Amino acid sequence: MDSILLAIAAGAVGLVVAGLLAMRILRQPQGNDTVREIGELIQEGSAAFIRKEYSILAGFVVVIFAVLAIFIDYNILDNATIDRLNDGGAMSSDGPWTAIAYLFGAIGSALAGFIGMSIAVRGNTRTATAAQTGLNKALQVAFSTGGVMGLTVVGIGIIGVSVLWIVFENPNVIAGFGFGASSIALFARVGGGIYTKAADVGADLVGKVEAGLDEDDPRNPAVIADNVGDNVGDVAGMGADLFESYVGSIIATISLAFFAVTATGVTPIPYDVDSDRAILPLIIAGIGIISSVIGMQLVRTGDNADMGKLLWTLRYGIFGAGALSLIGTGLYINSSDTLEFDLFWVVVVGLVVGQVIGTSTEWFTSYEGLKIGKFEFNPVRWIASQSETGHPSTIIAGISVGLYSTVIPALAIVVGIYLANELAGLYGVGLAAVGMLSTLGITLATDAYGPVADNAGGIAEQAHLAPEVRQRTDALDALGNTTAATGKGFAIGSAVLTALALLVAYAFVTGVTELDLLNPKVLMGTIIGGLLPFLFSGLTMQAVGTAAGAMIEEVRRQFREIPGLREGAPGVKPDAARAVAISTQGSLKAMIVPGLIAIVAPIAIGAIMGAEALGGLLAGSIVSGFLLAIFMANAGGAWDNAKKYVELGNFGGKGSDTHAAAVTGDTVGDPFKDTSGPAINILLKLMAIVSLIFGPLFV
Repeated sequence: MDSILLAIAAGAVGLVVAGLLAMRILRQPQGNDTVREIGELIQEGSAAFIRKEYSILAGFVVVIFAVLAIFIDYNILDNATIDRLNDGGAMSSDGPWTAIAYLFGAIGSALAGFIGMSIAVRGNTRTATAAQTGLNKALQVAFSTGGVMGLTVVGIGIIGVSVLWIVFENPNVIAGFGFGASSIALFARVGGGIYTKAADVGADLVGKVEAGLDEDDPRNPAVIADNVGDNVGDVAGMGADLFESYVGSIIATISLAFFAVTATGVTPIPYDVDSDRAILPLIIAGIGIISSVIGMQLVRTGDNADMGKLLWTLRYGIFGAGALSLIGTGLYINSSDTLEFDLFWVVVVGLVVGQVIGTSTEWFTSYEGLKIGKFEFNPVRWIASQSETGHPSTIIAGISVGLYSTVIPALAIVVGIYLANELAGLYGVGLAAVGMLSTLGITLATDAYGPVADNAGGIAEQAHLAPEVRQRTDALDALGNTTAATGKGFAIGSAVLTALALLVAYAFVTGVTELDLLNPKVLMGTIIGGLLPFLFSGLTMQAVGTAAGAMIEEVRRQFREIPGLREGAPGVKPDAARAVAISTQGSLKAMIVPGLIAIVAPIAIGAIMGAEALGGLLAGSIVSGFLLAIFMANAGGAWDNAKKYVELGNFGGKGSDTHAAAVTGDTVGDPFKDTSGPAINILLKLMAIVSLIFGPLFV
């Protein structure tokens, strides 16, 4: 139990440092009156969206809380199933406790996203102002803003899981915490993603392509909505997303600490709440928090840094945190009398696989690419060059890059699963996911800083700051596209390992010891599982298209009906509030059905077709969802940076036909990388954890 208290202390340190970073950011100058006015509009729009979204989600949380409290009563099961659950550490009737844990998980997920968004909408004006001083100063403010999000997520996550473990001492109850985190994360990611991409697509297609305006031109009515979207989707939604990934990996590994996987299936082992294997994921996460805090101090750059130097600036911090985390983990495991040192190598496997996926993502989404001697591999520049021959060529190039970019992550995951299983069984697979996310505090900081830099660039454009200010924020924004794609790669990779670990836990609670594809029910379940990520992505992409269509018509209407707006007449301003309202209404309506799929589908398949079919569904969703998510995230990131590469003056630069084609690629890629792709990893884990909680009822 003392070790768990150390994990809680590490979480508290993370929250304290997040508070100190927030105070440092708020002390930075906000800029001139125009900058502050634009910042206030973004704050108001973001707050209005979050209030409406959370009010809808509150009703959903109440319903699920009641369902868990009333229906998750394992006393209705046969005696053999109850004995198996009790041997694995479950209470015979734990519905009310699971419901309480669910509530805390939902609150934690919402709180993490809200805190991150609240500091982001204040950090963007300060980043724009800092960029007037120099690139390094702007990087420090933007990165510190992302650091608040990263440390808040890991701090709340580890404290929440640890306290619930101390209170309930039950792996099935803490699964409820993961359920709450996942359900809120899915709605937040989908709702925020639809909002931000509807505004972004509308702003780009009408503003850039039709009206010939610069990005973030203050005459464009959708610009403020686009800036709001960066905060509610790419910050609040992403924070809830990574919170769910973080706690999900810890919960899955704690659950696996009480199962032994043998050739004959999954069986319980003697239950001990103080088992070192059960506590180890919390210790690794705690060590990772302290390592992340130290690694953040390594992020520094010069004012004349190019893309390559900026990437290495962040890598120093990430690699430094990873090395410190491994040293701390190795010392802890070596000091234990009951833990095999092979578990250290499992954590190494997780971190290495995460870095391989992250580095691969950088190659495919950065216009720096990969250079080894005379060999140069640069998909982004190739997509930009293809834009010279028109819009179809851009789309074909981006799709092809996204498709073959799945190879390295898939092989890395396969090797990682093999090594982790060889070293520590399927418990090792879960532990590898914990290792992969152990330094989430800093990796999420590098991810969350991107939207802040993007917003800072928009504010600089709208406030008519000096051209070099926009150049600096654009450099940070381009880096942010790559680091965001890298963060998505980490989240998707960990999702596969976590979902697999949850599938093993599901096998135990249901007694489904094997999935035989020659069994028609299992085969049908597998096909349905493979289908669900495609259905989910189709619905979210359709929602973006519908909401973007409404935004495009509104921007056209304002250009047509407001005299002098398009020409930039003095004193004439767009109706930004109307554009914000359109994105808000469209996204909140559209998030309901995709979000419900993850909860309703596994319960329906389990109730109608049985536990074996549901196991097949989980297996099928993991395979198709992983590859589809990597494809969409990388294709979207590559299209986005290909557009930015053209805007730097290459292949004709801004205003050329090549630029128009590149913008089209970016508008297609935006919902790929910021709406559908990143939400798939939540879909996988949410379906798995719903199956774990409700699974015994389908036996």
